[in-house]
Amino acid sequence: MTTHLPAVSERSDLGWIALGMKGILSPPALILTTAFFGFAGLCREAGISWQEAGFMTAVVWALPAKIILLGAITAGTSLPAAAFAVALSSLRMTPMVVALMPEIRGPKTKVPTLLFLSHFVAITAWVFAMERMGDVPRDKRTLYFGGFAVTLTAMNTVLVAIVFNLMGQLPALATGALAFLTPVYFFNSLYGSARDATGRLALFCGMAALPPAHWLSPGYELLIAGICGGLAAYVGGRLLKLRRGAA
Repeated sequence: MTTHLPAVSERSDLGWIALGMKGILSPPALILTTAFFGFAGLCREAGISWQEAGFMTAVVWALPAKIILLGAITAGTSLPAAAFAVALSSLRMTPMVVALMPEIRGPKTKVPTLLFLSHFVAITAWVFAMERMGDVPRDKRTLYFGGFAVTLTAMNTVLVAIVFNLMGQLPALATGALAFLTPVYFFNSLYGSARDATGRLALFCGMAALPPAHWLSPGYELLIAGICGGLAAYVGGRLLKLRRGAA
């Protein structure tokens, strides 16, 4: 689904940044922000300070990677092992960066600008950008995306610090419920933004492959389910196209 922006042929650079900033009021951004309430509660439970929680939000940014880091801290994992786990988790963002950067790159965009903006690429920002970039002039796309992504990250960094200090420790059920909103949104967003049947099949095939993958190799179930589910979805998608072509 494409969200059409208003006709603004004469909008200034600051206007495009402001328009991107308004994106933090969109449902995807608000759902992600709600999930950070749960993250603040998890940080309190893990025994880290509000400064460390805010720093993690700004530097790591991707919520699943921060959950992994919190788990490593709680388990007393060594720093190199924790860093490796977070880096391995963040590798899933690489295809998003590869797909998005050519979309937002303008004729005069410099590489350092793209490297800076790539830090803010996570599922929420990726889905938001891919749905709206078609309506933004190419030479204004970095301004628009930066206005949204940088504002979203800064807002949630401040939010985590405030909630950490003002909110008492959340009950385990409430913390889990708030954090669960994010994967629910991720699934719906990825399903809605899938451009063909193969993308939708990949989601369901991956979920179906997860239980047997966990039984076969606990600890590597996500990797195995992703590979097997992706291959099954690719084959299924090709067969559907062949059947439609033969019809």
